Amino acid sequence: MANIIFSIAILIIGLSFLLVIVRFLKGKTIADRVVALDVLTISSIGLIVLLAHFLDRGIYIDVSIIYAILSFIGVIIVAKYLEKSL
Repeated sequence: MANIIFSIAILIIGLSFLLVIVRFLKGKTIADRVVALDVLTISSIGLIVLLAHFLDRGIYIDVSIIYAILSFIGVIIVAKYLEKSL
């Protein structure tokens, strides 16, 4: 039962990944694209965590945490740059 739920979660995250890629490519402003890129990284982190569960690899959880921290720092840097205070 749990594997079915995780499979559905992977499908939903994959669908959101595709929709956000469309938003990233058609974004009218740079801020739209930055937000889309942030959502893409969040979706990637979700997929990495689900992959860690399926493959029973705890190290992938650590990778996803580091990826989340770097993504957060990257978004802050881009926001500061767009604000022209960097």
